[in-house]
Amino acid sequence: MTAGTGSINNAKKTALVFALALLLLLPLAYSGHDQPSQLEQVMQRGSMVMLTRNGASSYYLGADGPTGPEYELARAFADYLGVALEIQVTDTFAGLATALTAGEGDLIAANLTRTPPRELQFNFGPDYLATTTEVIYKRGNPRPVSVEDLQDKNIMVIAGSSYEEVLRDLEADHPELNWEAREDVGIEELLLAVADGAIDVTLVDSNIYRINRPFYPRVASGFTIESDLPHAWAFRKGDDDSLVQEARSFMLAARESGLIKAIEERFYRYPEQLGRVTMHQFLSQVRARLPALLPHFRETAARLAMDWRLLAAIAYQESQWDPDAVSFTGVRGIMMLTHQTARQVGVTDREDPAQSISGGARYFLELYRRLPDRIPDPDRVWFTLAAYNLGMGHLEDVRVLTQRQGGDPDRWADVEQRLDLLSQERFYKDLRYGYARGYEARKFVANVQRYYDTLIWMDTRSHPLLSVKEL
Repeated sequence: MTAGTGSINNAKKTALVFALALLLLLPLAYSGHDQPSQLEQVMQRGSMVMLTRNGASSYYLGADGPTGPEYELARAFADYLGVALEIQVTDTFAGLATALTAGEGDLIAANLTRTPPRELQFNFGPDYLATTTEVIYKRGNPRPVSVEDLQDKNIMVIAGSSYEEVLRDLEADHPELNWEAREDVGIEELLLAVADGAIDVTLVDSNIYRINRPFYPRVASGFTIESDLPHAWAFRKGDDDSLVQEARSFMLAARESGLIKAIEERFYRYPEQLGRVTMHQFLSQVRARLPALLPHFRETAARLAMDWRLLAAIAYQESQWDPDAVSFTGVRGIMMLTHQTARQVGVTDREDPAQSISGGARYFLELYRRLPDRIPDPDRVWFTLAAYNLGMGHLEDVRVLTQRQGGDPDRWADVEQRLDLLSQERFYKDLRYGYARGYEARKFVANVQRYYDTLIWMDTRSHPLLSVKEL
């Protein structure tokens, strides 16, 4: 009996040891086989996480929500996969790589240039944009036309960027070349530094230069330092290219459908089309288009207790009084309303001038009433115009920034001079809503003020162009 019991106990121990060994070997036996692919993880999760940076060339919060060239393209890719898009923003280029490697995101979409060093670090998707690297200097200074002209210049670039890689490569043949790489600056801030003479030169991609050129008239491109630079999304390095393959299929479809071209048109050529409308052009449209719309402006303004001249000035800035005006983003009509804003103010036909004008007026008044009661007119009107263009969240950000810097957040003159700071990383990274084209809002308000003053001048002098019958 004792010997039999011992044999049974030994058999049990052997079986237990075998079972434990099997459990320990199971992860090794199945590793690399049952682990979901990157694509499967995205599909199972029901969302794709885009790692990016806050800025004009990638992602930012516009007046109507998230936007930017990388965001719009990535959102279309997420739609293609049938999943939601999530955004994770980092402050530095190095932070993007760290987050991707740690599995905190599925891809980097941040105006990233595909370079040989980066190809060792990431799996890249297909190229969707080609740019050049431009040497930017201040107008009035001697124009640099070669690398030799940069050897005695104060150069600053973003740390971890492709611009730093370019300078390192040039340093081999030009040891006298010196530069400073900073993590705490963005492109817009560097352009401003060049314009102000704080630095001599910076490097910037041609697409980013096109976005910002109208707003930094004191800078110019000296010469192209690199050409045909491919831009692509970066994915985790390894044998798993399931998500990359889907990106290839998507990009092919996006190029064939015209989506990529449309995004380029919207973000990289828009400021050049915006331009500065001259007073001559304004007065010619007062003659050609305003008479037919004047009864609608006056009727709406009387009904809602607004100044019709202000309403007409906003409409001109938005559409030049063109009832058929439309943009790539889907805003359209006299007041260029989005689908969301139109629904919010009860507009069913944005191309109907009467509805559009009435809807734009109601939206303006909603913003006007959301401002603190202590802000008086006319500053209250200027703040409302900024919110109309920029969004109330970004307006609150710049008011907070104004207060931090010792200004009066309820005084338009104090806030206006800080709007440009919303595009400078060292300021916007500590604000709730991040990057915004504050310079556009400043120009928007200034233009509306100019058109408004002109209409007041014409109205108070009984200008014949304004003498039309009421509805």
